Amino acid sequence: MRRTLLLALLTLLCVAVLAWFGLPYLQQQPAVSAAQASLPTGDAARVTPSLKPADTLTASPLPSATATPAAPITLADPIDLEANLNREGLLVLAMRDGLYSHLFAYHPLYLPLTHITDTPWDDITPAISPDGTRLAFSSRANGYWDLYIINLVTGERTRLTDTPDYEASPSWSPDSQWLVYERFNGVNSDIYLLQLDGAQEPIQLTTDPAMDHSPAWAQQGRQIAFTSTRSGDEDIWLADLDNVDDRFVNLSANARARDRSPVWSRDGSRLAWTAESDGNRQLMVWSAAAPSQPAHPAGEGDVPLWSPDNSLLFSEVRLANESGLAAYQAADGHPALRYTRLPGALYGMTWVTGPLPAWLAGFSRQGNQSPPPLLANPVLSNFPIAPTGRMSVIDLPDVSAPQPKLHDAVDEVFNDLRRQVGLETGWDALSSLENAFTALTTPPTPSMENDWLYTGRAFTLNPLLLSAGWMTIAHENFGGQTYWRIYLKARFQDGSMGKPLHETVWDLNARYAGDPRAYETGGRLAQPPPGYWIDLTELAARYSWGRTPSLTNWRTFYPAIRYNMFVISGGLDWNAAMAQIYPSEALATTTPMPTYTLIPRDMPEGTFTPTLPTRTPTITQVPTRRPTWTPLP
Repeated sequence: MRRTLLLALLTLLCVAVLAWFGLPYLQQQPAVSAAQASLPTGDAARVTPSLKPADTLTASPLPSATATPAAPITLADPIDLEANLNREGLLVLAMRDGLYSHLFAYHPLYLPLTHITDTPWDDITPAISPDGTRLAFSSRANGYWDLYIINLVTGERTRLTDTPDYEASPSWSPDSQWLVYERFNGVNSDIYLLQLDGAQEPIQLTTDPAMDHSPAWAQQGRQIAFTSTRSGDEDIWLADLDNVDDRFVNLSANARARDRSPVWSRDGSRLAWTAESDGNRQLMVWSAAAPSQPAHPAGEGDVPLWSPDNSLLFSEVRLANESGLAAYQAADGHPALRYTRLPGALYGMTWVTGPLPAWLAGFSRQGNQSPPPLLANPVLSNFPIAPTGRMSVIDLPDVSAPQPKLHDAVDEVFNDLRRQVGLETGWDALSSLENAFTALTTPPTPSMENDWLYTGRAFTLNPLLLSAGWMTIAHENFGGQTYWRIYLKARFQDGSMGKPLHETVWDLNARYAGDPRAYETGGRLAQPPPGYWIDLTELAARYSWGRTPSLTNWRTFYPAIRYNMFVISGGLDWNAAMAQIYPSEALATTTPMPTYTLIPRDMPEGTFTPTLPTRTPTITQVPTRRPTWTPLP
């Protein structure tokens, strides 16, 4: 009994001690939430927590009753985008925007693509004045290509020329009082000078029958660089305005490369251009201080542009079915800005230095930044066949082809492209096709291995257009593969449709002209044909139609060229595209394998004792002639 009372007193004493010392600690613990209370217990609660590699565990001190509250966390001030744009300036791009090309303001870090113009006509080849207040460009606002100026302070728009000729690619004089530009009269392209006060008519600077275009005025001198084919291929030429007799000098003089798109640095000390050779597109930099020294490479691209401090070279980079922007160090060509894909093709760009004029700065704050509209809007005519989800092929109305059908996901896109080609060229170029959908039962040819025509997602143009002179093609290399750019001739050659061709084209028929070299190379380069043309490759790309590379034997096997094929892959490879319209059984092909069959043969029973042949000597009698004696009687 005494022992029981003693144990009871000890238990009461422990409870009192715990209550006295443990109550403050328990009061400091956080309350258990409903979610924590609902967690499983026992074996069900034995869950091993997993942490991401970047996660770290830090010990948190227990709260103290006397600790002061922590100071509130304050975020750093957001980046002042407007201040950065005023300090660094921005790019003005002429980019394809749906059915038209418009002017956009853009900075790789501080400003997304923002509309400067958003009109139902094309604006291309912008150029900023040396004082940064006026923007010259070419526009088709009145139905023909004329030169315009936008005052970036007030937004006022002024037309400078009014002719049916193609006038584009303006460049400013150092005093901002003159413009040099290219002018195409339907047969030939030349360089002209225009005084902005209208005191005199434009002055024709070049009169050579070759194509002279893309002029660039040196901002610290009396020299104008331009691209010309007067030497037989594309070279960079210099025009000295103070020299009359020997005014023009071939600066690049590189027969192994096609040189184009010259642009001067802001201080006029260096000239950059693009040199294309065997598919490689190098940015070349030439120093005016050492004119006898050859130009050095400074990155890759197609159309260069100097940064305001002359340290970087921005460039348009063209790929097989897309284009984008990149930047390189002008001194050594090291990359300074990774390739950034653009939603449309570029038609010129310029850099506006800061501080930005008032009207242009307003666009950076509240301009239209909506993406380009989508022109490819497929509509399914038939529901996918259950349960495999196979698709159908749909008839193309009023189209001449062996089988005028296309995949259900691309037939409306083809019809939309056909309609737009008719509007821009003035004739229905897609009404007659060489081929569209090709059935799997069609006997294959050596050029139809993994051909996209089997998928119903491709079509090929009628090659008779090339023979008739209504189509011409240009040879392009990307990543070691050969692609082709197709141009269609505009029906009306008065300047209201299309643009002139500047680049050399490829003559496929030269392989049959008796020239051994042209036969081995599958053709040869030729001067651009006169007239106005529509870039069908770029037009088709707006509707998601891409081009495919030629096969490796295209130089010797004509069907392997594939210059006239357009494809909408939809992100699928060829096998996946075939599986959309064919069952797996139809795509399974048997592969013959050699087999060996054992054939039993009758073998003799018993033992076999081999016998060796023995040689038995034989005696051969050889007659011997001996004299005989016959006795006489």
